[in-house]
Amino acid sequence: MNLDTLRDEAMKMAEPHFKKFEPVALHNTKKVLEAFKECQLSDYHFNGSSGYGYNDSGREKLDEVFAHVFKAEKALVRAHFVSGTHALATTLIALMGSGDNGKEFVYAVGAPYDTMQSVIGVPHPQKRSLVERGFIYKEVPLVNGSYDLDGIKAAVTNDTRVVVIQRSRGYSTREPLSVMDIEKICAAVKSVNPNTICFVDNCYGEFTETTEPLEHGADIMAGSLIKNAGGGIAPTGGYVAGREDLVETVAYELTAPGLGDHMGSYAPGYRLFFQGLFLAPHVVLQALKGAVYTAAVGTLLGYEVFPKVDANRYDLIQAVNLHNADEMEQFCRGMQAYSPVDAHVHPIPGDMPGYTDQIIMAGGTFVQGSSIELSADGPVRPPYTIYMQGGLVFEHSMLGILGAAEELLANRKQ
Repeated sequence: MNLDTLRDEAMKMAEPHFKKFEPVALHNTKKVLEAFKECQLSDYHFNGSSGYGYNDSGREKLDEVFAHVFKAEKALVRAHFVSGTHALATTLIALMGSGDNGKEFVYAVGAPYDTMQSVIGVPHPQKRSLVERGFIYKEVPLVNGSYDLDGIKAAVTNDTRVVVIQRSRGYSTREPLSVMDIEKICAAVKSVNPNTICFVDNCYGEFTETTEPLEHGADIMAGSLIKNAGGGIAPTGGYVAGREDLVETVAYELTAPGLGDHMGSYAPGYRLFFQGLFLAPHVVLQALKGAVYTAAVGTLLGYEVFPKVDANRYDLIQAVNLHNADEMEQFCRGMQAYSPVDAHVHPIPGDMPGYTDQIIMAGGTFVQGSSIELSADGPVRPPYTIYMQGGLVFEHSMLGILGAAEELLANRKQ
């Protein structure tokens, strides 16, 4: 198959499925606009602050707007979170506290994302991890590639403080969770122990549906601002949203007891965070279209893809099972060539903090590591899966995946 035929056939296969995402983007754009209006956002809220950051109106307004959008009692939105993992780790450590209210925590949907394994301290011991601090970790295995409600109920005890629900697939081929899946899991947990906190790792899931996890039984959730919620504009940061008492506890962990969310300056200002949130529903729409198109290209090339072209989508990630490590490198090299930044660079596998296997990544992004921008990466290990995510505009996603396909096809002929 030549590249022109592949391009057209993939579009013919993918385009009918684009329409189901458009009403979601419209609904979520309206929701964000209503939040800005209800919270009375003005341009002076874009101004930054210095030093301690007392009475920083922009920071406080950002928290208020995020809480309104996500239907939370309180939100903590900070540039001081260095990554999504940092936001998740800070939240989990804060919620576990001293262990007086329960020393166990449970991952409800199989193994956590690689960087969270370091936070937890499994499978390898890690300094200052939760396991090293004396907390007990449980993991509920998947059954036939999906969550196991009976297994989750069996794992929860009177000593279970937190159940973590990872919405996205991470580096796996399991299906991401819909908000209705999250509702079922939260209900199962609460039926055993109503005091257990249901904490959702919401990375890659924001704005893929018209409602969010807090509207479906979750107590608290966290995510990254260089993924969905930052709209490709936010330069850094993360957020936590949920029950007021729980978010306040996280704020004490992030800064200091007694200080919480009352301090923390950010001199560059907050315009990009507000603007990123405004763009987020539309950018998520673009990324979802790119994911479907990638699934179509992968299918036509004869690869196994997760999810399939016609599947419902609850996160941005499109997985493609390649044949070997060389094809992973070829895929990333082809996509990198269509990046706006570092298009001349050839990605090769390398060590990354928090990962046990070498990682290969194509990611010529304006914001370093921004996975709402077009990128593809994966651990170099069988079954040699590449995880494509993001795409601020569909046209870029289309060009990027076709660049990857061109590289793969060229090497097949050799």
